[in-house]
Amino acid sequence: MEALILSCSTGGGHNAAANAAAEALNLRGHNVRVLDPYTLVGKHVANAVGGTYVRMVQISPTLFGVVYKLGDTYRKLPIKSPVYAVNRHMAKRLARYFAENKTDVVLCTHVFPAEMLSYMKNSGMNVPKIVFIATDYTCIPFTEETNCDYYATPSPDLNDEYIRCGVPEEKLVHTGIPVKKGFREDMPKQAARRNLGLDPKSRYIILSGGSIGAGKLRTAIRVLEPTLEPEDKRLIVLCGNNSGLFGSLSEHYADNPRITVLPSTGDMPTYLHACDIFIGKPGGLSSTECASARVPTIFISPIPGCETQNSRFFAGRGMALTVRSIRHRLIPAIKRLESDSAVSKMRRQQEKYISGRGAEEIADLCERIAGERN
Repeated sequence: MEALILSCSTGGGHNAAANAAAEALNLRGHNVRVLDPYTLVGKHVANAVGGTYVRMVQISPTLFGVVYKLGDTYRKLPIKSPVYAVNRHMAKRLARYFAENKTDVVLCTHVFPAEMLSYMKNSGMNVPKIVFIATDYTCIPFTEETNCDYYATPSPDLNDEYIRCGVPEEKLVHTGIPVKKGFREDMPKQAARRNLGLDPKSRYIILSGGSIGAGKLRTAIRVLEPTLEPEDKRLIVLCGNNSGLFGSLSEHYADNPRITVLPSTGDMPTYLHACDIFIGKPGGLSSTECASARVPTIFISPIPGCETQNSRFFAGRGMALTVRSIRHRLIPAIKRLESDSAVSKMRRQQEKYISGRGAEEIADLCERIAGERN
């Protein structure tokens, strides 16, 4: 099977989902290409699209929330959104790609390429079967104006929302969000710590700003720092691709042996298996990765919009705790997760709702689609 996965670099989650789906397909011997469609115009265009989102979220998450609400408003209008209008201009370049590259199925981990392909399909152009892979626990704006063949959703609990937004029920397939298999592998905590060179006897907290290093990390560190030494806790701060934040925090905490500041890491599954608690913003992928690894999780600083919905989905099902006030509620939340019974209960809920097999389920779907085309 020849599969194409289209993603965009507006945050790392979409690319992480694309790479996880590619991993599952590659392991079955299929040929897969992961592509940012804007690179068909030029890398500068792809960088501009991704960079605009990243800068907005890093500088003003509230502004992003306003933009998200504007997108939600378009659902009430009888016209296509500006997003659809802009992305239709990619149709000729994608048509050229399909003419030159055999493709049995195309997967979209971002709504922008789904808009491109939908325009092509609506215009009568020849396109492969299209699978939209949702990467958040909500039906995000503009999904309803796409015309994909299948919508791979995180949970059957979201079916009513998708249907209410206008996605046909018969196109919904519950797969779960795809994560790499390393997150659900049974790696003992001490083995993970040996692999990372961590102290086997300390309690480790991971504080993450996601792939873009967003969220109120400085505030969280100031709250957590006084609690580390008396109880032999260690804090690992993950700054993602935010080089400015990494440099600043590294310099500020260079003399504190209990705080380790790291940039983006390719060892995230190992870090999750090694830690006792994960604290971070509720991105769709990071939330799913934590639940797949069965890690006690606390959410802080959700980006308004889809991350707010992710937080509600997880907290409402007991898969994570949500803290609104870092200064006043973070430490009590951590103390709550120092209870073995509370941790066991959270892990049972994670096992109930998140299998961690989203990538494999999507690979199954693709193989069925390829069979339909033969």
